[in-house]
Amino acid sequence: MRIIIFGGDGFCGWPTSLYLSKMGHEVIIVDNLSRRKIDLELECNSLTPIQSIGKRVSKWNELTKNNIKFINFDVAKNYSQLLNLFHSFKPDSIIHFAEQRSAPYSMKGSKGKRYTIDNNLNATNNLLSAIVESKQDVHVVHLGSMGVYGYSSVGLKIPEGYINVKVKDYNNKDIETEIPYPPRPGSIYHLTKTQDSLMFAFYNENDGIRVTDLHQGIVWGTQTNETSIHDDLINRFDYDGDYGTVLNRFLMQAAIGHPLTVHGTGGQTRAFIHIKDMVKCIEIALLNPPKKNDKVLVFNQMTETHNINDLANKISNLMGVSISYLKNPRNEANANDLIVENECFLNLGLNPITLDNGLLSEVRNIAKKYCNNCDESKILSQSFWTEANKPKKN
Repeated sequence: MRIIIFGGDGFCGWPTSLYLSKMGHEVIIVDNLSRRKIDLELECNSLTPIQSIGKRVSKWNELTKNNIKFINFDVAKNYSQLLNLFHSFKPDSIIHFAEQRSAPYSMKGSKGKRYTIDNNLNATNNLLSAIVESKQDVHVVHLGSMGVYGYSSVGLKIPEGYINVKVKDYNNKDIETEIPYPPRPGSIYHLTKTQDSLMFAFYNENDGIRVTDLHQGIVWGTQTNETSIHDDLINRFDYDGDYGTVLNRFLMQAAIGHPLTVHGTGGQTRAFIHIKDMVKCIEIALLNPPKKNDKVLVFNQMTETHNINDLANKISNLMGVSISYLKNPRNEANANDLIVENECFLNLGLNPITLDNGLLSEVRNIAKKYCNNCDESKILSQSFWTEANKPKKN
C-alpha cells in the first residue's frame, strides 16, 4: 500500500510511520516540523532526546533497508506542492496527523487560538480538496479526539460516531433517524476536531471521499517495538503543562519525586490508549476501509477509562510520591462519568495493553532514565481557559 503520513515526525506520527514501513508499505512522511518549532517557542524540549527528522529517517533506512522518504512542507499553506504529490505518488491511503494537537496550547491566548484554527482547518480542507482535484480514490484516516464529545455526564454510553434518535415530524408523528453524536468541544483544539468531522461528512457525501475518523483517547507510553531499535529512533516524551498528557506527566513527576499535579478535584474521567495500541489501530483502520459511497466510519480509539484521582493514587502508591491538588486551568465540570463504546477495534482483533501491565516499565525505562532532562519550571500549566481560571496573585 502507498501511504502518505502527514505529520509523520510527531508523537503519534513517527511510531506509526516506522510500523507501517516495517509491515512493507511504501511510506512518505510530510511534515513542516512545526512541533519542533513550538519546542523552541515554549523553551521546553522532549524529555527523551529526539534526533533531527533527517537523522531519524536515515537511521531507519540503514537499519531495516525499508526506505521512508521525508518531504518538508506545510499542507495548510502549500496547496500546489500537496496536489503535485498526489499526482506523482498516487497514494492508496493518507493518514492525517498534521494538526496542532494540544488543548492547552490552543487556549494559550489569541496566538494559540488563531494558529490552531488556521493550521488545523486549512490542513484538513487542503487534503480533501487535493484528493478531489487529483481525481483519485484515496482512503483518509484521520486522528481525531474523544474530546469532541465533551466530558459531561449525560447518562449515555458514547457511541462510535452516530446515535439513533426519535423525533416528532410536522404531523406530530414519531420518526426515527440516525444523526452524528452531538459534539461539545471543550477547547479550541477540540473545536477544530468537530469542524473536521463536518468537512469529512460534506466531502464524503458530495465527492464520495472515503474517510475513517478515529476519536482517540489520551495516549500514554513512549516507545514501540520499532522506536526501541536504536536511540536515534526514540519517540518524543512531553511532560510540560502544555503538551504533556496527564499520565505521561504523572510518570515523569513520579520519577523525579515531584508531587503529582492534579487539576481541580481530580474527579474527571478520561479515556486512555497505549501508544503501541494506537499504532495497531491505525493499521486496522487502513486494512478495513469503508467501501465507496459508505458514510464516514467513526471508531472510538481507546481501550480503558480512568478517573484522574484514581490514576494519581495508583501512581502515588506505586512510586511513593505525594499528590498536589491545584486550581484547574480548564473550564470544565469538577467530575464526570465516561462510558465509551469501542467494539469496532476489539471486534477487528485489537488486544489492548492495560495500565496495570505497562506503568512500571514505562517509569523505569523512560521517565527515570531521562529524568535529568526535565526542566521543573515547565511542569505547571501556563494556559488558562478563562480569566477566572487563573490563579490569584498573592
